[in-house]
Amino acid sequence: MILISSGPFEEKYAADIENIRMNRLSAGERIEVDSLYQKLNNDEITNTADVFQRFGELFSKADAYNPMKDNSDEINYDFNIYNSVWNEAAKMRKSGSLLKIGKQIKCPVVAMHGDYDPHPSKGVQKPLSKMLNDFRFILIENCGHKPWLEKQAKDKFYKILKMEII
Repeated sequence: MILISSGPFEEKYAADIENIRMNRLSAGERIEVDSLYQKLNNDEITNTADVFQRFGELFSKADAYNPMKDNSDEINYDFNIYNSVWNEAAKMRKSGSLLKIGKQIKCPVVAMHGDYDPHPSKGVQKPLSKMLNDFRFILIENCGHKPWLEKQAKDKFYKILKMEII
């Protein structure tokens, strides 16, 4: 199993993700993110797709070290699906059940993670190395949350991925 840019598996590692992202944005972008949060939490807003897409664009910018063009315009943004899946995943992480499920994994696991990813690498490496018998962690330098889009990391990412698959 190969994990790429995974979120943290324990709640204590997730606390600073939003602060890291917000600090990487300009003052104007931070104000815009706050406005987008308000819109997404407003029941009167019917077209959340555009709002959610812009939110994703801003956080993708904050998540990236030195990105190439992202084709996110080809993505169908659905806030309702995201919200239902994310709420469940957050509850599982908070309760510890997310890690408990991992104990059922019997195959080798490799996690690749960028050193600039706002999701802390320790939140992946430490919990999984304690829980999994066959686990390796690879930290990629000059790399954000989407290594396949990073100018300095893309080639290394694909080289590692190819070696792991073969």
